[in-house]
Amino acid sequence: MDRLICGDVGFGKTEVALRAIFCVVSAGKQAMVLAPTIVLAKQHFDVISDRFSKYPSIKVGLLSRFQGKAEKEEHLNMIKKGDLDIIVGTHSLLGNRVVYNNLGLLVVDEEQRFGVKQKEKIASFKTSVDVLTLSATPIPRTLYLALTGFRDASLISTPPPERVPIKTHLSAFGKEKVIAAIRYELDRGGQVFYVLPRIKGLEEVMDFLKQSFPDVDIAIAHGKQYSKQLEETMEKFAQGEIKILICTNIVESGLDIQNANTIIIQDVQQFGLAQLYQLRGRVGRADREAYAYLLYPDKSLLSDQALERLAALEECRELGQGFQLAERDMGIRGFGTIFGEQQTGDVGNVGIDLFFEMLFESLSKVEEHRVVSVPYQSVEAELLLELPREQLLNWIFQCLAELHASLPALIKY
Repeated sequence: MDRLICGDVGFGKTEVALRAIFCVVSAGKQAMVLAPTIVLAKQHFDVISDRFSKYPSIKVGLLSRFQGKAEKEEHLNMIKKGDLDIIVGTHSLLGNRVVYNNLGLLVVDEEQRFGVKQKEKIASFKTSVDVLTLSATPIPRTLYLALTGFRDASLISTPPPERVPIKTHLSAFGKEKVIAAIRYELDRGGQVFYVLPRIKGLEEVMDFLKQSFPDVDIAIAHGKQYSKQLEETMEKFAQGEIKILICTNIVESGLDIQNANTIIIQDVQQFGLAQLYQLRGRVGRADREAYAYLLYPDKSLLSDQALERLAALEECRELGQGFQLAERDMGIRGFGTIFGEQQTGDVGNVGIDLFFEMLFESLSKVEEHRVVSVPYQSVEAELLLELPREQLLNWIFQCLAELHASLPALIKY
């Protein structure tokens, strides 16, 4: 199995993965859960540990770069011996030192956050291991493979009961707007995410908010903090002790904090479309109405592509539109070279439909100009060829692309 589960933020992709993990572990095999960030990996570990706490025979482990050497070695030995049934972690799980005893399932959460090199490593598992990929907004290349049938895909389109759409406001930055939005959320007993694209501006925002809200608990979170400090900050925010969290996009993936129902994203033009959709999904995870404020410095300074991204995000306001947004992203950026390392590409300048219309039209003319083949001696041989599916697909696309590039020289229109 190599299946993409595409569902909106909070629609139950993790629940599907948990049930698949239980089936695999019950059959006596190991399951690996791969997450892009340590914050999300820790959350998955807590959820899985709690969910399977009634089954003492199922052992769950967390592997990350923040662990001490002795603890990491212990976990590696347990994985090798088969003492751990479920292994949760970041890309460190793909390292050469991690040797699995009897791996049966690989779950990849937030697929759009992984690079090509990491996906090549993931692809190497696919010949012998079932792979379940989860994403609300798959990258253009993954989406294209799903749409064309080269990869199995399932779409979760039903929202949870009582879930209401997030109200999205796109406007120029203004301190008065920020203060009014935060005050409204705090007055109704909620919490606020304040997201910036870089670590550099976090302290400046902290000073501004401290002056505006001197009696409110405010904290900073970013990926370069010590693991203990980051973990404590996220725990306090989850418990409701911290009311405003100023952070980078480290909170982008999978965090489930139901009392946080306002998110303010500054310098929105520096984020990608999938990133913005994921960030917006951090709020509105309960039955309370949520608000997302997307703030840019000056609209005249934005590029055409940035304006197109923001327009797409503003249009996709309803529940369950992550898949449609991913399609828009594919149209804006192109789906890449597919067989190479580009996960997006210049096909976006031509348009996907027109590109394939041109490709198939060119291929249809090959028959008219076929060169007479040279007679050859027929030889019978029994060969067993095993190629990973992803490698085979990449090779096919490479051949098609090379053929398309050479057709103008071969065919006179």
